[in-house]
Amino acid sequence: MNARRDIAAGIRAVLPAMLAAAPFGLLFGALAVDNSFTVGETVLMSATIFAGASQMVGIDLFGDKIAPWLIVLSIFAVNFRHVLYSAVIGRQMRAWSALQRYVAFFFLVDPQFAESEKRVESGRPLTFAWYMAGGLTFYTTWIVEGWLGATFGKMVDNPAAYGVDFLLPIYFLGLVMGFRRRANWLPVVAASAVGSIIAYVLVGSPWHVSIGALCGVAVAAVIGAKPAGEAVE
Repeated sequence: MNARRDIAAGIRAVLPAMLAAAPFGLLFGALAVDNSFTVGETVLMSATIFAGASQMVGIDLFGDKIAPWLIVLSIFAVNFRHVLYSAVIGRQMRAWSALQRYVAFFFLVDPQFAESEKRVESGRPLTFAWYMAGGLTFYTTWIVEGWLGATFGKMVDNPAAYGVDFLLPIYFLGLVMGFRRRANWLPVVAASAVGSIIAYVLVGSPWHVSIGALCGVAVAAVIGAKPAGEAVE
């Protein structure tokens, strides 16, 4: 019974993220086909990389005939934040088996991390059933969205011009604001934002993502954690 409740709760937790990511997934599929990907290649990319920003970077780089190692390195730069996610959320997975942790880390995308952190903060345990219910639901719908975009994207001229991808940044902003009562939230977020902007100007995309994250980590390490309960009001 507890497992069933956890599964239902896990699916409910990712529903807002699914709705926010849907236009982005459709847009990726349409742009991939527009960049000479086949429908099968588009679906394979969604299934193996499973990271919207990295997939967008990938289709741009593939079209420029850049060396494969540089494409892999660029995608790693965008996805480096997931290493930080695993370091944080991994502490809540100590009771899981090694295989369960390895599988779980594949599904550790931005919304999954945020919802997992919110669940832990609420005092509820991070169970494997809850985690995988949300992760698999989001993963499946992401692949389907990429397939739909790739299959029917050519029916829409210049899909990027519609600007529907703005929904995902708004959703991510909501996730960030959800942690605003945590200690040191403001200086860490400010450092990440400033570092990312400066890196974008001086270094360029996609490196600004990882550099911004590292700036936030550096500020958090310098400030240090405040005592429990001393939150920013």
